Amino acid sequence: MTVGTAPSAAYDDVSYTRGGVVDRADVGALVRSAGDGDAAAWKALVEGLSPLVWSVVRAHRLGDADAHEVYQTVWFRFAQNLGRIREPEKAGSWLASTARHESLKVLKSLRRLTVTSDPQLLDRVSEERTPEQSVLDSEEAAAESERIRRMWQEFEKLGDRCRQLLRVLMASPPPSYQEVSAAVGIAVGSIGPLRQRCLRRLRARLDARGAL
Repeated sequence: MTVGTAPSAAYDDVSYTRGGVVDRADVGALVRSAGDGDAAAWKALVEGLSPLVWSVVRAHRLGDADAHEVYQTVWFRFAQNLGRIREPEKAGSWLASTARHESLKVLKSLRRLTVTSDPQLLDRVSEERTPEQSVLDSEEAAAESERIRRMWQEFEKLGDRCRQLLRVLMASPPPSYQEVSAAVGIAVGSIGPLRQRCLRRLRARLDARGAL
């Protein structure tokens, strides 16, 4: 079994989705089929659950090389344990927990956090537009880019737990609270209240800077 091609660059302010999306209700059946050697089932699992794995890995702020290594390791471990997973329908939580464990192992070995840059995605100006339209569009794009830059600056000033939680919650499709719990290491019942507190802190920081 192969994992396939991993995403190569922008993770933080674009969708994590790569390939198809697996229905969480079908995960258990797919895991059992993949365990029996069904290549299509394995492909569906990788395409559908990779966004969750990437969100957990990126929540730990690993550099690209380390992130790709952890991503491959997580799927290798999953393939090794396909026939031994007691609750196949909770494979997402298993993957999230493994991704968190492997990410922490890498961080421990590095003894530091690697900060990744946040890409700024700007729309290309159509050649068919008038010079005036091009200037206005360029100014609007620059203003939006500055707003996004300030938002990420304030985001990086939040506590580690807030940053990790919000990055995991940004995954697309949205992970379940059980998967988030496994990824971040907090109780399911604490996720909602912590998310609200983190968002309030971020909004307060942005308000103080006049960035909203």
